[in-house]
Amino acid sequence: MDTTFSAAVDDTLIQIVTPEGVRTEPTMYSELVGDITTEKLRDLYEDLVVVRRIDAEATALQRQGELGLWAPMLGQEAAQVGSARALERDDFVFASYREHGVAYCRGVDPTQMLRFWRGSTQSGWDPYEYNMTTPAIIVGSQALHATGYGLGMKFDGAEGAVITYFGDGATSQGDISEALGFAASFGAPVVFFCQNNQWAISEPVTVQTHITIAERGRGFGVPALRVDGNDVLAVLAATRTALARAREGSGPTLIEAVTYRMGPHTTSDDPSRYRPAALDDEWRRKDPIDRIERLLEREGAMDESFRQRVKERADATAADLRRGCLGTVEPGPMSLFDHVYADPHPLIAEERRAYAAYLAGFEGAVKS
Repeated sequence: MDTTFSAAVDDTLIQIVTPEGVRTEPTMYSELVGDITTEKLRDLYEDLVVVRRIDAEATALQRQGELGLWAPMLGQEAAQVGSARALERDDFVFASYREHGVAYCRGVDPTQMLRFWRGSTQSGWDPYEYNMTTPAIIVGSQALHATGYGLGMKFDGAEGAVITYFGDGATSQGDISEALGFAASFGAPVVFFCQNNQWAISEPVTVQTHITIAERGRGFGVPALRVDGNDVLAVLAATRTALARAREGSGPTLIEAVTYRMGPHTTSDDPSRYRPAALDDEWRRKDPIDRIERLLEREGAMDESFRQRVKERADATAADLRRGCLGTVEPGPMSLFDHVYADPHPLIAEERRAYAAYLAGFEGAVKS
């Protein structure tokens, strides 16, 4: 382990911007984001606002019956934008089901994100186009995939690193333990990025573990960092540190981004049944967007024209998202028989005729 990293291996939260929008005393981490000029900070702010708007519009679409389900990311914008903006094009992302902000930063069309939750046949995206997998619903499975991919990159001598996202609840799954152990043993270039949003559906993180999640990683021999997950600059700096270790061949790192899920686990959940309102209020005061807005105000870089420009960009993205979702054309039932064989096959032809006759028995059924 490099000495720079050793100095930071404790459970002190890495923070660069306080909830009040004040920069902390310069540290090695603030130096790592020294290239973030005022204009780049405004870009990060815009990212935060846009991904929150995407999330709100998707939640509304689900409530209106246009999506089967949605996993909101309200409150976790900084953890996702900060880590995603640390990535290079050659890096590969293995995501869970809540990384809508990461997908946005990787260039995925937000409409493509929604089709997955709409149950559309034509959902998902080409992982190699964005170097990011489609959402993994099986909790924790993506960490094993990331470790395997990372080892492949190492054996091939490929450039880049791998990052995998999961929540605090996933750290209680065997898949995460196996991935951490394997990555540590073989020095896989993987960044394990845990968004500790405090709740695994209705179970608080304090039930899942009596030590920090960062400590869990160290138990496997994986160096770990704890970062204020609502501080986009601190997350950017921590992720850059971990990615640099992976790229130089120093092996995996675990990042515990301490944040808070301000909404439900999914739209089928009601957090008011298990979570005290006072806790929501406490974390609302640490809102990741508000703190960057306060910082920009302190630095004289938050004027009304900029605020309006960001709002218009967010609203336009949401409008495109809604239009794309509602305009999704689903394949007809007879397309079920397409692409089964490269050449015509008599069995398929027979089944096609039988299914067409079956559909004809339903008044008003779609028959093509």
